[in-house]
Amino acid sequence: MKKIIHRLFLVINAFFAVALIFAYIAVHINPGDFVLPAFFGLAYPYLLLINIIISVIWAVRLRWEALISVVVILAGLNHFMNYIRIFKPRPDPGGTISIMSYNVRLFNYFEKNPEKNTEAVIISLIKSKQPDIVCLQDLFISGDAAAKEAEIRRKLGKGYYSHTKLTGSGKNRHYGIATFSKYPVVKRGEILHPGSSSLSIFTDVVIEKDTFRIFNNHLQSFRLRKTEKSFFEELLGNESSQTLDQIMSVSKSLRSGFRARALQAQMVKEYIIRSPYPVIVAGDFNDTPVSYTYRKIRKGLNDAFVKSGYGAGFTYRGNYPPNRIDYILHDNSLKSTRFDIIRVRYSDHYPVIAGFRKVL
Repeated sequence: MKKIIHRLFLVINAFFAVALIFAYIAVHINPGDFVLPAFFGLAYPYLLLINIIISVIWAVRLRWEALISVVVILAGLNHFMNYIRIFKPRPDPGGTISIMSYNVRLFNYFEKNPEKNTEAVIISLIKSKQPDIVCLQDLFISGDAAAKEAEIRRKLGKGYYSHTKLTGSGKNRHYGIATFSKYPVVKRGEILHPGSSSLSIFTDVVIEKDTFRIFNNHLQSFRLRKTEKSFFEELLGNESSQTLDQIMSVSKSLRSGFRARALQAQMVKEYIIRSPYPVIVAGDFNDTPVSYTYRKIRKGLNDAFVKSGYGAGFTYRGNYPPNRIDYILHDNSLKSTRFDIIRVRYSDHYPVIAGFRKVL
């Protein structure tokens, strides 16, 4: 009996070790060509945790099989460091530029029984942090869009310029993204994502005589139902007879999201490469650090969280399993001096803020 249990546990170990390897492969393979590794990449934090637990169980029993998961975990240590920063960085007082990125979830406009005036609370939070540049995603504006943009600018405080990209949905409702900057804006542009409501804009700002291009992105979401049920409700449904249909529906949405974001990441990267100025790339990528999207956009850039963050980097706290999907990336013209995740529950995302100093 012991041999049977041992072999069964070994098979389970092998399965999750291979699954973790598939997660590592996800960053290299375009989901448009082969989508399976992307599913494992999405589950990376949980596959990692399972492998850690399995290796500890083997180790407690003083079995060599503990090395199976340990070796696989060590092989992907760089991915772990993109999620969790163990060592606290040394304080760098030289940071003079601050940038905040925040998916505001439409200011909770469509949420049932919101506890507070989310728009006012979020604007108050931003104002209290006084970032030099603010990148907002999932913005909602009702009524006159230009007037509302001016109102937000005024509420944030004096001296902000703005760049907003909105799409209408009838009844004078607008959804979009916006970048607010204390630095003068010399050019505004957008990146079109055909066949998608996803939005990306770039804003050229002048910081002490040097021009920087700020990319603000809200890439394709999984769209796991318009009702935004929890992930487990999506998988299990309310009736057992619906389970298979639910799983197939979720799988289809995930595949569609992976492929759409891969195309969008390629488009954004082309604009980054062609930028005549140093770049900062912020926003909600709707994908994890173990993904083709993240690797594609980050290539050649630095991740502010990796450079100056500390602790767990999870930025999403909504209905689906928590993960890291909000980023601030930058090129070598800037040095990241701090990175903070502000753990307030005004949205299903946490705002992130980074400090920089120029090294031009």
